[in-house]
Amino acid sequence: MDTRSPCPIIPPPSQSGGGAGTIYPSSTLRSIRRSLTLGVLMSALATRKATQPAKSSDPAKLQLAIFPTAIGWFGLLGNSKGLSRMVFAHPSAKAAKQALGELAAGADEDDWSPQLRKKLENYAAGRKVSFDDVKIMRQRPLTEFQERVVSIVRSIPRGETLTYGEVAQLAGSAGAARAVGSVMSSNPVPVIVPCHRVVGACGSLGGFSAAGGIRTKQWMLDVESGNGTQI
Repeated sequence: MDTRSPCPIIPPPSQSGGGAGTIYPSSTLRSIRRSLTLGVLMSALATRKATQPAKSSDPAKLQLAIFPTAIGWFGLLGNSKGLSRMVFAHPSAKAAKQALGELAAGADEDDWSPQLRKKLENYAAGRKVSFDDVKIMRQRPLTEFQERVVSIVRSIPRGETLTYGEVAQLAGSAGAARAVGSVMSSNPVPVIVPCHRVVGACGSLGGFSAAGGIRTKQWMLDVESGNGTQI
């Protein structure tokens, strides 16, 4: 475990730029809709499945990385095959480890992915970072609908948002906004799969299960849109 003193924690602001409930501009929505036709999307999913590492059948082989950032402590579970679970914005290393649950108890503590850690440190500092190359190691397989939703959400650019209904429509299941919300609420790797960029249709932010809840989600959107605190 990283025992360094944590960086000063910058609390997500209650108001910064847009107020709570702001939906940020989705100027690229039409281009996303054009490019993510069902056929193109299925082709992209096939490519992603071909390059996706096999899931680990032995949780004991997972490794645990705990480290401080400008917005609190992060906890990562994974190994050389990919990232399995992530938590962030916790007030202490102990809290981050507890949030990871039982899988963390059997994991060896190690800085198993310095490159990913550095990216997350930069993200927490408000810098632009791409997580497109981060491989996800699922503990259980996704349904075809869930795969489409995850692929679409990973394609939402920094500084942009889509509503739950728009994601459902792009996934070929118009009217399945609640199902999209369910996929987002069970997302084990927030930031990597940027579920915070999916918002409600009537100006609400929707839910957010990460530490800090809606305040953290608002802060992330503010920073990504250039309206929040930068370091």
